[in-house]
Amino acid sequence: MALEWNALVREQADWQWREYLRPRLDGLTDEQYLWEPAPGAWSVRPRDRAVTPMAAGAGEMVIDFAYPEPDPPPVTTVAWRLGHLIVGVLAMRVAGHFGGPPVDYGSHHYAATARGAIAQFDEAYAAWTAGVRALGEDGLAAPCGPSEGPYADEPMALLVLHINRELLHHGAEIALLLDLHRARAG
Repeated sequence: MALEWNALVREQADWQWREYLRPRLDGLTDEQYLWEPAPGAWSVRPRDRAVTPMAAGAGEMVIDFAYPEPDPPPVTTVAWRLGHLIVGVLAMRVAGHFGGPPVDYGSHHYAATARGAIAQFDEAYAAWTAGVRALGEDGLAAPCGPSEGPYADEPMALLVLHINRELLHHGAEIALLLDLHRARAG
């Protein structure tokens, strides 16, 4: 029996999405989305209230950003984590590998509301998974290509597994932020 690696790597992220991360976002309120759990937290906020020198975004809302990142890095909000997942983890890769529209942190229109961010996240995740599915088995072995810089010659499977790790990692951070928000509210 031959292993179907494409289905296996997709299922790793999709199980997390279906069973854990996406259900945790159901009912997310704007207050939870924007809650700043510590002083100096990075978030998504109106342009005129940006707290970082390199805040980025094409619309009225921007995501806090600085390069190099401060040491220690700031605590981030659910809004910031979702913005990072939507743009830096999923949409930029969809653009670079699967023909999606060009996007980066500066050209994205960040959502002011939880509902808007969840819709963007659903769309980015669906586009990523459709692209990975279309790779098939042979596509996982093909090189990533120039959009991945120093990893250009590495197989696409390496990138897919990296994106899975990012979804697991940041999804767990979002869940923890929601748990802390609930605990502080009693």
